[in-house]
Amino acid sequence: MLGICRGRRKFLAASLTVLFVPAITWIYLFAGSFEDGKPVSLSPLESQPHSPRYTASSQRDRESLEVRMREVEEENRALRKQLSLAQSRSPSHHRGNHSKTYSMEEGTGDSESLRAGIVAGNSSECGQQPAVEKCETIHVAIVCAGYNASRDVVTLVKSVLFHRRNPLHFHLIADAIAKQILATLFQTWMVPAVRIDFYDADELKSEVSWIPNKHYSGIYGLMKLVLTKTLPSNLERVIVLDTDITFATDIAELWAVFHKFKGQQVLGLVENQSDWYLGNLWKNHRPWPALGRGYNTGVILLLLDKLRKMKWEQMWRLTAERELMSMLSTSLADQDIFNAVIKQNPFLVYQLPCFWNVQLSDHTRSEQCYRDVSDLKVIHWNSPKKLRVKNKHVEFFRNLYLTFLEYDGNLLRRELFGCPSEADINSENLQKQLSELDEDDLCYEFRRERFTVHRTHLYFLHYEYEPASDNTDVTLVAQLSMDRLQMLEAICKHWEGPISLALYLSDAEAQQFLRYAQGSEVLMSRHNVGYHIVYKEGQFYPVNLLRNVAMKHISTPYMFLSDIDFLPMYGLYEYLRKSVIQLDLANTKKALIVPAFETLRYRLSFPKSKAELLSMLDMGTLFTFRYHVWTKGHAPTNFAKWRTATTPYRVEWEADFEPYVVVRKDCPEYDRRFVGFGWNKVAHIMELDAQPRFTAHLCKAKVFTFPKSPAMQQQTPEDPGI
Repeated sequence: MLGICRGRRKFLAASLTVLFVPAITWIYLFAGSFEDGKPVSLSPLESQPHSPRYTASSQRDRESLEVRMREVEEENRALRKQLSLAQSRSPSHHRGNHSKTYSMEEGTGDSESLRAGIVAGNSSECGQQPAVEKCETIHVAIVCAGYNASRDVVTLVKSVLFHRRNPLHFHLIADAIAKQILATLFQTWMVPAVRIDFYDADELKSEVSWIPNKHYSGIYGLMKLVLTKTLPSNLERVIVLDTDITFATDIAELWAVFHKFKGQQVLGLVENQSDWYLGNLWKNHRPWPALGRGYNTGVILLLLDKLRKMKWEQMWRLTAERELMSMLSTSLADQDIFNAVIKQNPFLVYQLPCFWNVQLSDHTRSEQCYRDVSDLKVIHWNSPKKLRVKNKHVEFFRNLYLTFLEYDGNLLRRELFGCPSEADINSENLQKQLSELDEDDLCYEFRRERFTVHRTHLYFLHYEYEPASDNTDVTLVAQLSMDRLQMLEAICKHWEGPISLALYLSDAEAQQFLRYAQGSEVLMSRHNVGYHIVYKEGQFYPVNLLRNVAMKHISTPYMFLSDIDFLPMYGLYEYLRKSVIQLDLANTKKALIVPAFETLRYRLSFPKSKAELLSMLDMGTLFTFRYHVWTKGHAPTNFAKWRTATTPYRVEWEADFEPYVVVRKDCPEYDRRFVGFGWNKVAHIMELDAQPRFTAHLCKAKVFTFPKSPAMQQQTPEDPGI
């Protein structure tokens, strides 16, 4: 036996290289926590946010985390390449476990060890069988509903994708909002070896709506109970995660724990790290029944096939009905019912080591789950306070979370070498189109841009709006980048109607925008503004793609195609709605032109009427838009006639005309081949004029300009949208 082990030293060395890639990754990531080659313990003193030493270094540490994450990716690629070469030269590898990857830490069901905070180490016994095959698909189920949860789940997915080396299949139980957002996001993300399936959460409401629930997650917090019915009948096992989870290791390590289940164990759970189920948090505190401290359901391993055979549905329903007779409602949603079932049937649970669910709510024992950063596996922000939670090491964990939050998701579009991906028609067509381009063409980068698929997150903030029932509603449509954020509050003050905005941002900029919006009373008071994030990729500004994204996601019959530098005249929204009726846009084919003006002043008393505006034109404080730079762009508007007009008048199209127009929502899209500055709107207006008599009801023949309601550009410095 000793001879066999010695004969496999080279193979074991190669295997250990892979086994410790995750550990190496996190050693590099948190190198800022080491001094003189020795790990610095996460002591309470050093982790206090108000400690001078900590305050001075926390920002630097966080910035270094992001840089090191990118460096580690390169290290991992090199390690994998070296390993593959070593494996190809090793005869014993081909005779043995060539399709296997991981040898996992010894799991423990010993609750006494867990309560003592003992973290199990990696086992490397000679002859141990790896538990997860190289290309085995890992199934993950997540319940996600609403706008905020849709943002949270992206950070969770990023952390999983960063570490993963196996194909992933996400099963998303989502409401209509989350499905729309996440379906578009994953379709445009195009991550290899990742499959997404959606299950209608609204159809499941009747299964759990009879259970009164006080938890902030609402009815969706109960839906993990019905996964055995919801997920495909041929799916045998699944990892179930809350949206407020962050992974610090490869999810395959958790998947491998399924192989340690014995007998009738069908649920893998971590012990609850607060005193909630002990019933001693306050006087007359009466929690649901639980085994000891109970279990937290933020991370669950479900053996679905066995649960179905045990009639899980009947089991949890009977338990819930009985307990509700005295408890009246749940306080922690599904977690209360899971614990009540386990209390009666303790044999069902396999207790996971607590580092698989380090719970960062107030007053938990989470610090007993780790001794240094290499022990961390899964971090759970299971408090309504989220990042504001009280914990001795909260700044450390917050920086880790923020690193993934702002991590460039485009870097996660990496292939899994040796694991064939499922055929994707969209990806195949894209590759075919790109292969047909001539890389020696001087315009190659421009031509390639039209095929670039930009990751898109729709409705980044809460959106709630029902169009007016009279079918006259108009949405203002615009696009912007980070340097135009200051225009948002002013536009919202000038335009009370719905707005659809496409923002071209990086992942880090998207979080800056979120903080900016959440800190603005003006923006937070408006729920009829749809913010759609198009993530940066490539060297060009895809102006027309952004316009198309904003146009596609309006819910009104008409839209005002504007630019972010323009402020509508007060009352323009209601004026346009009346004009829609007056000019019978519902039954005729017309585009309505809103004349545009500009000022060179940063501060200006905004005109309240046409007479006031004419006075400012005469005084030279206002000008017709771009008259001194690009006269042809707005010459057909005929501003001289507009000065004296009292009724709408017809305007004939001319070459290079680029007005701001109100059109029906089925207006043709902009040509996305135009990027950056120049001709992008000109081409669109030309296409409108060239449209034959078609069913979109947009007429080239009758275009009107308004005598009373202008839009005005507050600043003119090189508008990128023109």
